[in-house]
Amino acid sequence: MKFSSKALGVAAAAFATAALAQTPAPAPAPAPTPAAAPAQPPEFAVCAACHEVAPGLASVGPNLGTVVGRKAGSTDFDYSPAMKASGITWTPDQLQAFIVNPSKVVPGTKMDFDGATDADAKVIVAYLASLKS
Repeated sequence: MKFSSKALGVAAAAFATAALAQTPAPAPAPAPTPAAAPAQPPEFAVCAACHEVAPGLASVGPNLGTVVGRKAGSTDFDYSPAMKASGITWTPDQLQAFIVNPSKVVPGTKMDFDGATDADAKVIVAYLASLKS
Protein backbone atom coordinates (compact mmCIF):
# COMPACT_ATOMS: atom_id res chain seq x y z
CA MET A 1 0.00 0.00 0.00
CA LYS A 2 1.34 3.33 -1.00
CA PHE A 3 0.59 6.61 0.73
CA SER A 4 1.16 9.96 -0.77
CA SER A 5 3.43 12.35 1.06
CA LYS A 6 0.42 14.61 1.57
CA ALA A 7 -1.50 11.81 3.26
CA LEU A 8 1.50 10.98 5.45
CA GLY A 9 1.82 14.65 6.43
CA VAL A 10 -1.86 14.83 7.37
CA ALA A 11 -1.59 11.60 9.36
CA ALA A 12 1.54 12.82 11.16
CA ALA A 13 -0.13 16.12 12.03
CA ALA A 14 -3.20 14.30 13.33
CA PHE A 15 -1.01 11.99 15.40
CA ALA A 16 0.95 14.93 16.88
CA THR A 17 -2.27 16.80 17.67
CA ALA A 18 -3.71 13.72 19.41
CA ALA A 19 -0.49 13.21 21.37
CA LEU A 20 -0.49 16.82 22.50
CA ALA A 21 -4.12 16.60 23.52
CA GLN A 22 -3.25 13.69 25.83
CA THR A 23 -0.28 15.47 27.41
CA PRO A 24 -1.35 16.75 30.81
CA ALA A 25 -1.14 20.46 31.40
CA PRO A 26 1.89 21.47 33.40
CA ALA A 27 1.27 21.75 37.11
CA PRO A 28 0.92 25.30 38.37
CA ALA A 29 3.99 26.74 40.00
CA PRO A 30 3.94 26.30 43.76
CA ALA A 31 2.98 29.35 45.77
CA PRO A 32 5.98 31.17 47.16
CA THR A 33 6.78 30.23 50.70
CA PRO A 34 6.55 33.25 52.98
CA ALA A 35 9.85 34.22 54.50
CA ALA A 36 10.18 33.04 58.03
CA ALA A 37 10.06 35.76 60.63
CA PRO A 38 13.43 36.53 62.13
CA ALA A 39 14.08 34.73 65.39
CA GLN A 40 13.51 36.83 68.47
CA PRO A 41 16.78 37.59 70.20
CA PRO A 42 17.01 36.78 73.92
CA GLU A 43 17.12 40.52 74.68
CA PHE A 44 13.55 40.81 73.33
CA ALA A 45 12.17 38.42 75.96
CA VAL A 46 11.48 41.28 78.36
CA CYS A 47 9.44 43.01 75.61
CA ALA A 48 7.68 39.80 74.57
CA ALA A 49 6.20 39.52 78.05
CA CYS A 50 3.79 42.35 77.10
CA HIS A 51 4.12 42.84 73.32
CA GLU A 52 3.36 40.74 70.23
CA VAL A 53 5.02 41.17 66.85
CA ALA A 54 2.95 38.86 64.65
CA PRO A 55 0.33 40.70 62.56
CA GLY A 56 -3.10 40.88 64.14
CA LEU A 57 -2.09 39.68 67.59
CA ALA A 58 -2.74 41.81 70.66
CA SER A 59 -1.39 41.68 74.17
CA VAL A 60 -0.98 43.85 77.25
CA GLY A 61 0.99 46.36 75.18
CA PRO A 62 0.64 47.45 71.55
CA ASN A 63 1.81 45.18 68.75
CA LEU A 64 5.42 46.03 67.83
CA GLY A 65 5.58 44.23 64.47
CA THR A 66 5.36 47.48 62.51
CA VAL A 67 6.54 49.95 65.15
CA VAL A 68 9.59 51.21 63.22
CA GLY A 69 8.47 54.25 61.23
CA ARG A 70 5.06 54.40 62.92
CA LYS A 71 3.69 57.44 64.73
CA ALA A 72 3.48 56.89 68.49
CA GLY A 73 -0.01 56.20 69.76
CA SER A 74 -1.42 55.63 66.29
CA THR A 75 -2.64 52.01 66.42
CA ASP A 76 -5.76 50.51 67.92
CA PHE A 77 -4.48 50.38 71.50
CA ASP A 78 -5.41 52.25 74.68
CA TYR A 79 -2.32 54.49 74.82
CA SER A 80 -1.70 56.99 77.59
CA PRO A 81 -2.59 60.60 76.77
CA ALA A 82 1.14 61.35 77.05
CA MET A 83 2.00 58.81 74.34
CA LYS A 84 -0.76 60.03 72.04
CA ALA A 85 0.41 63.63 72.45
CA SER A 86 4.14 62.85 72.20
CA GLY A 87 4.41 63.58 68.47
CA ILE A 88 7.09 60.90 68.18
CA THR A 89 7.63 58.87 65.05
CA TRP A 90 9.42 55.68 66.02
CA THR A 91 12.74 55.94 64.24
CA PRO A 92 15.49 53.55 65.38
CA ASP A 93 17.06 56.39 67.39
CA GLN A 94 13.75 57.26 69.08
CA LEU A 95 13.10 53.60 69.89
CA GLN A 96 16.62 53.23 71.27
CA ALA A 97 16.14 56.18 73.62
CA PHE A 98 12.66 55.00 74.67
CA ILE A 99 13.75 51.43 75.38
CA VAL A 100 16.64 52.70 77.51
CA ASN A 101 14.48 55.13 79.52
CA PRO A 102 10.74 55.11 78.64
CA SER A 103 9.59 57.60 81.28
CA LYS A 104 12.27 60.12 80.31
CA VAL A 105 11.33 60.01 76.62
CA VAL A 106 7.56 60.02 77.25
CA PRO A 107 6.80 61.24 80.77
CA GLY A 108 3.44 59.77 81.75
CA THR A 109 3.73 56.67 79.55
CA LYS A 110 1.74 53.64 80.74
CA MET A 111 4.65 51.33 79.92
CA ASP A 112 5.79 49.86 83.22
CA PHE A 113 9.43 49.18 82.37
CA ASP A 114 12.51 50.68 83.97
CA GLY A 115 14.58 50.46 80.81
CA ALA A 116 17.20 48.33 79.12
CA THR A 117 20.92 48.75 78.70
CA ASP A 118 22.14 50.54 75.58
CA ALA A 119 23.52 47.25 74.22
CA ASP A 120 20.27 45.35 74.76
CA ALA A 121 18.23 48.22 73.32
CA LYS A 122 20.36 48.18 70.13
CA VAL A 123 19.65 44.46 69.67
CA ILE A 124 15.93 45.00 70.29
CA VAL A 125 15.74 47.91 67.82
CA ALA A 126 17.62 45.92 65.17
CA TYR A 127 15.16 43.05 65.63
CA LEU A 128 12.12 45.36 65.39
CA ALA A 129 13.58 47.00 62.27
CA SER A 130 14.06 43.57 60.68
CA LEU A 131 10.33 42.87 61.00
CA LYS A 132 9.46 45.60 58.47
CA SER A 133 11.37 43.84 55.70
